[in-house]
Amino acid sequence: MPHQNDPTNGARPPIVVLCGSTRFWEQFTEATLYETVAGRIVLAPGCNLKQPHRLWDDPARAEKLKQVLDDLHLRKIDLADDVLVVNPGGYIGDSTRREIAYARSLGKPVRFTHAPAREASDG
Repeated sequence: MPHQNDPTNGARPPIVVLCGSTRFWEQFTEATLYETVAGRIVLAPGCNLKQPHRLWDDPARAEKLKQVLDDLHLRKIDLADDVLVVNPGGYIGDSTRREIAYARSLGKPVRFTHAPAREASDG
């Protein structure tokens, strides 16, 4: 019997979007692996502005790019069926908190890799 999320059964697999601080880049990779093996289409941040790169080496360009990427991530949430917050140690920063609120305002289920900590800042 095919797995309910098996793409060969004709149904579109569920789409999950990963949210969280890119300081946890390795954990995003791990979450992508597990979600993919579970039969989900994974949407995730495509850039890690915390790592040096010539595309964002100029501070003004980096700030503009961050705004574009933040909006792009909201569009990924629009497309997703649910949200998985990658939050080792329970960390949830301001940007991630905004994404969670946005997802919930759309009625999207939100899951966490770790129980959220009480307070954190700087997404």
